[in-house]
Amino acid sequence: MKYTEEHEWLDDNEGVITVGITEHAATQLGDVVFVELPEVGATVTKGEEIVVIESVKAASDITAPLDGEIVEINEALADTPGLVNEDAEAAWFFKMTTTTPEEMDGLMDEDAYKEFID
Repeated sequence: MKYTEEHEWLDDNEGVITVGITEHAATQLGDVVFVELPEVGATVTKGEEIVVIESVKAASDITAPLDGEIVEINEALADTPGLVNEDAEAAWFFKMTTTTPEEMDGLMDEDAYKEFID
C-alpha cells in the first residue's frame, strides 16, 4: 500500500488502484455525513478535485492521486458515508487505472507515512 501527502491510501492490484483516505484523515475530519463520488469512466488528472467529502467539522475535497480513469466507485459509501469513520482502510472511495504507473514508486510506504503524520 502507498500513501500521499493528501492522506490518501492507494492499493495497486494488477493495475487497478483502489483509493481511500487514511485513518488519520478520517479522525481529523470527524463524523463524515456526505460523500460525492466521481463518475465511472471519468478521465482524471493528478491533483484534480474529484471527491467531495463533508463531515460535522469541515468540507474537504479528495484529489486524484494519479492521471487515469475511474473504473469503479464505492456506492455503499455514498449511501452510508459514516463507513469512513468505522474503518477508513476498508471504506475505499474509487478504483482507477493510471497512465502514469511509475508515479506509484514516488509515493510513501507505510513507515514513511507514519513519520509524515508524526
